[in-house]
Amino acid sequence: MKKILVANRGEIALRVMRSAREMGIKTVAVYSEADRNAPFVRYADEAVCIGPPPSNQSYLKGDKIIEVSKELGVDGIHPGYGFLSENAEFAAAVKKAGIIFIGPSPEAMDMMGDKLSAKAAAKRFNVPMVPGSEGAIQDLQEAIRVAKATGFPLLIKASAGGGGKGMRLVERLEEIEEQMRMAMSEAKSAFGDDAVFIEKFVTGPRHIEIQILADNHGNVVYLFERECSIQRRHQKVVEEAPSSVLTPEMRKQMGECAVSVSKACNYSGAGTVEFLVDDKMNFYFLEMNTRLQVEHPVTEMITGLDLVKEQIKVARGEKLSFKQEDLKINGHSLEVRVCAEDPRNNFLPDIGKLVTYRIPKGTGVRVDDGFEEGMDIPIFYDPMIAKLIVHGKDRKEAIDRRLRAIDEYKITGVSTTLEFCTFVLKHEAFTSGKFDTNFIKNYFKPEMLDNHTDDEAVIAGLLASVITNTGIKNAVNNETSGGKFRSKWKENRQRD
Repeated sequence: MKKILVANRGEIALRVMRSAREMGIKTVAVYSEADRNAPFVRYADEAVCIGPPPSNQSYLKGDKIIEVSKELGVDGIHPGYGFLSENAEFAAAVKKAGIIFIGPSPEAMDMMGDKLSAKAAAKRFNVPMVPGSEGAIQDLQEAIRVAKATGFPLLIKASAGGGGKGMRLVERLEEIEEQMRMAMSEAKSAFGDDAVFIEKFVTGPRHIEIQILADNHGNVVYLFERECSIQRRHQKVVEEAPSSVLTPEMRKQMGECAVSVSKACNYSGAGTVEFLVDDKMNFYFLEMNTRLQVEHPVTEMITGLDLVKEQIKVARGEKLSFKQEDLKINGHSLEVRVCAEDPRNNFLPDIGKLVTYRIPKGTGVRVDDGFEEGMDIPIFYDPMIAKLIVHGKDRKEAIDRRLRAIDEYKITGVSTTLEFCTFVLKHEAFTSGKFDTNFIKNYFKPEMLDNHTDDEAVIAGLLASVITNTGIKNAVNNETSGGKFRSKWKENRQRD
């Protein structure tokens, strides 16, 4: 494999290209008009514009991407994550064009992309399942029967779903008809498939996933777990490896279940098997992601492996160069997603220009990003700016290092999730390890972020008074008498 096209953008495109370059492989970038000046476009050996900014006119144009690949003599296509990464039709078309798809087979994607077929495959290997329906719910009467047998609360979920779409919480029997109708409608709109099923709602769940790696010669290993329970809108914000609650015995059990799931679909490459863990430490199969995960760097930090290089090696037909017994956990790693979102406003995207952009550095700090100072955050794509990853000898050092790194990360021009991540890392529920996917619901309110900035507001007020020759005494009096400087600081912050 001498030349790879990366069918993606931003930080993941750069991340793949860097590993490819270390392997002596040339890279091709495809980009939309919105990304013309992006770092990943400049980094690639060759770059081709494939369309206007909207993803359905550029990054989702699989036929155009394959056409470019053929014209430039590309040997393989790496899809990154998102966009076409789990599109079985695209993977099949790449293969038909005589190009290597750096990922699992279209058949494996198909099986694991549908939650019902994935559950059926996992069940054959006795992987624990959340109680619920055996397959798709056909009508209201069947839904009522399953609901009574399963118990409340329960979830109605889209078979082809993801990201919380087509999912409805039902707490009483009287709600089931309306919620089922809404789930089916949303599933049809989002995925073109209105099939839904019912699962018991797991109370106080933790979201723990197992990274697996498989070659085309029957070898499969698990690269331990990632804790992904800090979420907003069913999407992850803070991830860590390893989990603070798994025992070695439970880690082995979950890892072996993940290996069984991968064998059930004849998987190859890097993939992730996701589990829910309840408050009694029972674990249940949730789904399988047939691609590289956003949070894969924390696994790389604790194992010393480069997952992109391993993907490429598998795609080239190589055997895994290590066995399960060769793998060990080294220290602790944390990742936070630095998103252009406003945690004070329900985490809504905050699109704008990166007026200031300075990344943290130092021992154990890694930043995977795709932006530079002065660039605009495009409205057309996911608002993630970067991933901030740290590694320490243990969880405490990793948390301390993460707080230091966040403090050094300087971004103005847009609101980001960095403040919220600091709030999480300092919260007793997180530091103690006693948290679940309800962390935001249970512990976070937007106004809590202001409590973490009082000292900065006082300092800003004092400095402003000194600079304008009004005197430190007046500054202190004003702060004591009603928050004038705090208000001014917030005003300046919002303007920045």
